[in-house]
Amino acid sequence: MSAILVEREAPIAVVLLNRPEALNALNDELMTELVEALEALDADDEVLCIVLGGSERAFAAGADIGQMAGASAMDMYEARRIDRWDAIRKVRTPLVAAVSGHCLGGGNELAMACDLIVASETARFGQPETGLGIIPGAGGTQRLTRAIGKAKAMDVILSGRFLDAAEAERAGLVARIVAKEAWLEEAKAVARAIAEKGPVAQRLAKESVNRAYESTLETGLDYERKALFLAFASEDAREGLTAFTEKRKPEFRGR
Repeated sequence: MSAILVEREAPIAVVLLNRPEALNALNDELMTELVEALEALDADDEVLCIVLGGSERAFAAGADIGQMAGASAMDMYEARRIDRWDAIRKVRTPLVAAVSGHCLGGGNELAMACDLIVASETARFGQPETGLGIIPGAGGTQRLTRAIGKAKAMDVILSGRFLDAAEAERAGLVARIVAKEAWLEEAKAVARAIAEKGPVAQRLAKESVNRAYESTLETGLDYERKALFLAFASEDAREGLTAFTEKRKPEFRGR
C-alpha cells in the first residue's frame, strides 16, 4: 500500500498521507514518496494549487520514532533526511495544508512548510520533541517562532503543550478554522480560489512573501519590486489587466 494517495481534481491536486495505523508518522518511505509526488505535481502545468492532508484523526503525529531510536548522529547525517524538507520548500506551486486532529512534531513542521494551514476545529498543534530528549530538526524552532513569536514558541517547544485550532489561529499559525466534517473540502475550496488567479503572479507572490518571512524589510522590498516587474512581462498580466477594463473574467494561461 502506498504511503501517500494522490488525486487530481483539475486545476488542483490533493495529496493525502496514508499511514493510518501509525497516525501518518513520517517515515523514510512516506517522505520519499511525498517529495516525488510534490515535485511531479509542481512540474505539471495543469496543477495550479496542491492540497496536502492526512486523515480526520491525524494530519501527522510526528516522525517515525522507531526509525530514529537506534540511529547515531552519523546515521542521521548520512541519511540526508533534511534534504527532503529542502525539496518541499522549493515547490513553487502554492501548497495548502489541510489539518485535522493531531499535527505534532514533524507533522507540524510539514504543515508549516506549506504556504497556509486550513485547520479543523479538532486540530492540535505541537512540538513535543524535548520530551524525547531531542529538539525539532525540520524547521520547528525557526518557523514556529516566526509564526507565533518567541514567547509562545518557547512555551510550546519547552513545555510540550499543544495549541488547539482557535489558539493557533489567534497566534498566527493557522489561516482558517473550519468545521470538523469539512476539513478537506474547505481546504480544496481555498485551493480552487487560489487556482483561479494568475499562475505566474501566484508563484511570484509566494516567492515574495517567503522572502519577507526569511529576510530583512529592505531585501524583501527589493525582491518584491523585481517580482512585480517580472509579472508585468507575463501574458497573464496583459490578460488580467485587459479583462478588468473589458469587464470580463480573465482567462489565464500561466505564461
